[in-house]
Amino acid sequence: MTEIITAELVSIDEPLGADKRAVIEALAQRVALQGRATDGARLAADAWAREEKDETGLPGGIAIPHAKSAAVTQASLAFARLSPGVDFGAEDGGADLVFLIAAPDTAAEEHLAVLSKLARSLMRDDFTAGLRAATTADEVVAIVRDAISDAPAAAAPETRATARATAETSADDALMINGRPARIVAVTACATGIAHTFMAADALTATGQKEGVDLTVEPQGSSGYKAIDQRIIDEADAVIFAVDVDVREQARFAGKPVVRSGVKRGIEQPAQMLREAVAAAKNPNAARVPGAGAGAAASAGSAAPTTLGGTVRRALLTGVSYMIPFVAGGGLLIALGFALAGYQIASPHEGTDVNNAVYTLQNFTLWNLPDQGLLYYLGAVAFQIGGLSFGFLVPALAGYIAYGIADRPGIAPGFVAGAVASFMGAGFIGAIVGGLLAGLAAWWLNRLEVPRWLRGLMPVVIIPLLGSIFASGLLLMVFGGPIAALSVALNGWLSSLTGAGVILLGVILGLMMCFDLGGPVNKVAYGFATANLAQGIAGDERYLQIMAAVMAAGMVPPLAMALASTVLGRKLFTEPERENGKAAWLLGAAFISEGAIPFAAADVFRVIPAAMLGGAVTGAMSMAFAVTSRAPHGGVFVFFAIDNFWLWMFSIAVGTVISAVTVVLLKRYARRRPIDVDVPAVAVTA
Repeated sequence: MTEIITAELVSIDEPLGADKRAVIEALAQRVALQGRATDGARLAADAWAREEKDETGLPGGIAIPHAKSAAVTQASLAFARLSPGVDFGAEDGGADLVFLIAAPDTAAEEHLAVLSKLARSLMRDDFTAGLRAATTADEVVAIVRDAISDAPAAAAPETRATARATAETSADDALMINGRPARIVAVTACATGIAHTFMAADALTATGQKEGVDLTVEPQGSSGYKAIDQRIIDEADAVIFAVDVDVREQARFAGKPVVRSGVKRGIEQPAQMLREAVAAAKNPNAARVPGAGAGAAASAGSAAPTTLGGTVRRALLTGVSYMIPFVAGGGLLIALGFALAGYQIASPHEGTDVNNAVYTLQNFTLWNLPDQGLLYYLGAVAFQIGGLSFGFLVPALAGYIAYGIADRPGIAPGFVAGAVASFMGAGFIGAIVGGLLAGLAAWWLNRLEVPRWLRGLMPVVIIPLLGSIFASGLLLMVFGGPIAALSVALNGWLSSLTGAGVILLGVILGLMMCFDLGGPVNKVAYGFATANLAQGIAGDERYLQIMAAVMAAGMVPPLAMALASTVLGRKLFTEPERENGKAAWLLGAAFISEGAIPFAAADVFRVIPAAMLGGAVTGAMSMAFAVTSRAPHGGVFVFFAIDNFWLWMFSIAVGTVISAVTVVLLKRYARRRPIDVDVPAVAVTA
């Protein structure tokens, strides 16, 4: 791997251009001339696109333009020492040390690890001083190769800075909490996961050691990452997210005070970020990491996902979370199709084997609108797109369950297993089983020690192939048939429900939706409703009734807390809770159960029982009134997709009043020890 840089890729004190784009283009051409890229212009364009998103200049006269590019055939470093320096966007002036980091878009782990080692070396003064003192290209190559060999491995998962114990060497009072050094956890991640990720991790770690903060950093790079131990997260006072992309498994940090920024700020202002994190830990109104853990942990006692059971539970929640956008988008489009074209759009077209939507699309021309008019045609378009989106429901559920276990290597075998589950009629349950099988297979295969030459093929060829054979083969030959039979039996049981049985089902679904407010029990009920919504849209209205009952019950907790805290019992709630109550009106109306989490987090033993009581009543009433919903989400804003809308609203109103009155009575007469801090206000986001 030391051939990642050669003397031919080094430029010392040569004029490469007056601006950063010219420098990037010159270095990219140098990489191409050495046969390491098929197209220097393409590499330069990819690096420039990355530069336009976020400038790569760093303090101390350093710049690291970089890109993953299809034009790159061999991971490479091109270096230029410029005189004078060129502006790459750093606050302290131009950069005289410029590394172009060029990685193939399918770079293997060892390539990414070496490139990340270089990025970490740039934080060392002796490394940059050596580059500035070098007189030949060979000296530069030797310095870089030594750094690549000696620097900490990029895959090192946890960077820990432990605070010093004595008052003489510890941080000042601003960085102390309850007489001890603050405990902070941090995540760093950039778009490519090569350079900024690890530089920010090292900058924060070095500053934490200097300031006496007990800091643990998780760099989430392209070459992989290892999650911080959940015990350390649970004991942390606050979280820093220095990221340009989504934090992986963010739910681990749910409820913690958080400071967010781009990854470059972690490099340039680590001390300020640490101080902001400590200040957030001391501020009860500080922003917090969203997620079920903020409230569900209080009610369900969520355990750290270090056991097999915890891993499976987390994977199931991941699968449902990623599945929901397919369901929500598809369901709303189908509902829009019904609103524009009527319910007959889903019916078989006379004399054909396709429905009216497909027939309309097949026979449409610009000069031959359907007899029903333009709106009917647009309804057919919306209905068909929604139906195709729904087709991804089972594969997406299985694929992202596997992703929750094995990360990216699990996605392909998981999607294949989900497709097999759909083919066999195993549905929702088959997706869960297939996703777990695929995830476990991919996880095991990814842990195998294989020769270096084979390692690059593992995530793109070997794991998808063998994982798909294992998981999908077991579904086809062993599990698929029994699961399909179980699905048929479940449908038969639902068909047999009448009268009191239907109402009892509404009660059970209502209790589940309100038990943990977006947590695993809530997700099981919601997942059951959405996974079977397609059957409802196809004509089985029992499932449409289940969807309506689930959505109605899920709206009760936030609406009830809003009514109780802003109208019925204002004096029983803190000022931040009353502010939360104002936001909860909108959250509840939009079917966002998590709007009640701040109330449950502060007073779980009075809020959750009250919410469950109202939710059970609402679920029962919705089922008794035979209300149906063709939309899986949206609350009152998808009124056009809900039959018997006013009876549905009446059911929600009754449950809301019951829960609100119950929580007010419990707060007034069921005494408990007061909490020490106020509950932070929830910000309503789109």
